[in-house]
Amino acid sequence: MTIKLLATDLDGTLLRGGKPVSEGNIAAAQAAAKAGTIVTIATGRMYRAALPVAEALGLDVPIITYNGALIKSTSGKVYYEHYLDEEICCRIADFCAERNWYLQSYSGDELYYSDYGAFSKRYEISQKVIGKEVGYEGMKEKVSKMYKMLIITSGPDVTPAWMAELQAEFGDSIAMTQSAPDFIEIIAPGVSKAAGLTKLAELLNIDISEIMAIGDANNDLPMLKAAGFSVAMGNATDDIKAVTDAVTGNCDDDGWAQAVSKYILNQ
Repeated sequence: MTIKLLATDLDGTLLRGGKPVSEGNIAAAQAAAKAGTIVTIATGRMYRAALPVAEALGLDVPIITYNGALIKSTSGKVYYEHYLDEEICCRIADFCAERNWYLQSYSGDELYYSDYGAFSKRYEISQKVIGKEVGYEGMKEKVSKMYKMLIITSGPDVTPAWMAELQAEFGDSIAMTQSAPDFIEIIAPGVSKAAGLTKLAELLNIDISEIMAIGDANNDLPMLKAAGFSVAMGNATDDIKAVTDAVTGNCDDDGWAQAVSKYILNQ
C-alpha cells in the first residue's frame, strides 16, 4: 500500500489536549514527508489557529481548515474557499439572539463573539487565538467571507435538541457537524473534511485510494469514510472505530506516530 497523502485531524489525534505537537509526532511527520507522503492537516479550527501546528511539523503543507471551507498552505497559498451565504449568517445571528444562545463567527479568518464570557475564554485558551466581542448585531455586519459559525450549547444533553431546531429552521441551507459534544459547527452545504480532502486530492492529482486519513471525532467521520485507508485513534469512540480500517494507539501515547510508522513507513 502506497500512501501519497496523509490527512490528519488535530485535537485528540495529532495533538494532546492543549499541548504542542510531541517530538515523536513531529519526527514521524517529517519521516513521512521524506518518504514522499504529503502530510495535510484537516481540522475544524480556523486557519490561524491551525497554522502554528503545521509550522511545528516543519513542513510547507496545505491545511484543510474550518472543516473544509478553506484550504491554505503554511506559506499562504490558497487552494480553495467556500463561504456561508451572508443572508443566512444574519438569520443565524438573529435566531441565536432570540434564544440567547452563545455564538461565535469566523469571517475572513477573524474570530467574533456574541458575548465574551466563560465559553470564549475556554475557547481562546484551547485554540490559542484571541477574538472580539461584537454582539449579535455586530456579527451581522461581519458576514463577508464567513467560513463557519459555532454555537456552544449549555451542555451535551441539550445539543441534539438545539441542532433539531436549527435543522427545522434552516433546512438544507446549512450543514452542521460537531468536534465536541457541546459544539454545533455551522458550515455551507457541501462543506466537510471529506469534501476538502477530495478537492485537495484532485488539485494534487492523487487518487483517493492513495490517501490515508486519521482521526478521533464525529466531524472526522466523512473524511475517514472517504479516504482509501482510514485509522481511528485509540481514544476515539467505538462508533468511529467501527468504520475505520485500523485502530492505532491513544493520542497521549503518540498513537499518531505509531500509525505513520506502521502504515506509511512500513516499520
